[in-house]
Formats: sequence, structure tokens, C-alpha cells
Amino acid sequence: MVIDIKGSIRAKFSKENRELIDTLKNIFGFYPGNIFLYQLAFRHKSVADELQPGVKNSNERLEYLGDAILDAVVADYLFKIYPYKDEGFLTKMRSKMVSRAQLNSLSTKLGITKLIQATKDVRSQPKSLRGDAFEAFIGALYIDKGYDFTKKVIIERIIKLHLDIDELQHTETNFKSRLIEWAQKEKHTIEFRSSKSSSGGNKLLHTVELFINGEMVSTAQDRAIKSAEQRAAEIAFQKESVFGSMDN
Repeated sequence: MVIDIKGSIRAKFSKENRELIDTLKNIFGFYPGNIFLYQLAFRHKSVADELQPGVKNSNERLEYLGDAILDAVVADYLFKIYPYKDEGFLTKMRSKMVSRAQLNSLSTKLGITKLIQATKDVRSQPKSLRGDAFEAFIGALYIDKGYDFTKKVIIERIIKLHLDIDELQHTETNFKSRLIEWAQKEKHTIEFRSSKSSSGGNKLLHTVELFINGEMVSTAQDRAIKSAEQRAAEIAFQKESVFGSMDN
């Protein structure tokens, strides 16, 4: 097999790749080693080529890896900065820091959103698109630079610059718990109905429908059923027509 080394070098330093390299340097302070990993990280399945039946050349595998790395780094960070807090507090804080809403927000703040390659049909884009790309980027960074370097970028360039830990500590994000408390107080019945579906490849999604007094008020999807329930509760919580003065 003949390897076109010159062709690979030209591809790496093409205008498109040069822009991606410079963007990563400006946002995160490093030059990527394997630029093709980061191209893959920002490629949604909606524009990816099918490698074999049911498997696309998309960012889903990197997203899976990045999710695990991010969880580990955040858990380690919280364990060290809160030496006297119990497991329940640490788990709740980690959930707040890596929630889908938080990752979507971070993706926008950091400028990752503009790097994502996805279908132009906004209506068909999943709500988790930005957060998924963020996790895929973490997966690409881990493969390219290793765990220690990835940990440093997450802590120094993301957590310390873009997350207010003290504010998060006092922010209530457990919408499901708030919903249950409200329902018990106001004598309403609530029910979460879930089903499973495949989004292509090996990715399994949970679809959750939230019913209040037998009427469906919201629906959400996520890889974890608990996260889907939280999202469905959050969506419903924002509907003033449903809850009225729920915050009172």
C-alpha cells in the first residue's frame, strides 16, 4: 500500500483545516496534533457518510468517550475543592456542571457551535447538538493529547473561566424534584412515560412524555432516562399556562 504523505500534509494545512487549527488555538490555547480527530468531533451524523449499514462517520463514538472523560475530570475536581462535602453533594454538583443544558451553553460561549457541521434544517437538529459536540471535542482531545493535558484544558480553560461554581452550588436544577413537590402540594397527579428508540448506529435514546392529571404537557429525549425526565420536567416547568404561580 502506498501512502501519500505529501497529500496528507496538504490536507492538514488546507485553508479549512488551518482555520480550525487557529480556532482551537484561540479558544483553548493549544495546537491540535491530529486535526482529523477534531473534524470528526464536530461532524453530526446528519451530514456524515455511512461507513457500513447503520454506522456513520460521525462524532457519536467520540461523544461517548468524551462524556466519560468529562465526568471523571469534574468528579476529581469537585472531590479536591470540596474536601468535607458528602457524596450526595458532589453528585448533585457534578450533575449541574455536566448537564445537557450546561454543555449546550458552554458550547455556545466557547464558540464550538460555529464549528459544528450538521443539517441546515434547524427543526430536525436535536436539542443536544451543541452539548454532544462539546463532549465529542473532549473525546478527540483525550485521544490526541492524553488524559493529563485534557484535564488541564477542562479545568483551566473551561471550568475556571466559564463556570461560576459558587453560583451553581446555590442554583436549583432538579426540576423533577420541584415538580413532584408542586404536585404533592397542589394535589395533582404526574406520570413519566418512557420508550426507547435508536438514533442510528449503537446510540439508544430514551423518549419521556410527562403527563399531569392525565394530560401530556411535555416530551424530551436523552441517552439516560433520568436526564430525559429532568428535561421533560424543565420544559413543563417553563410553561406558565400549566403551572401558573408555581414559584410562589
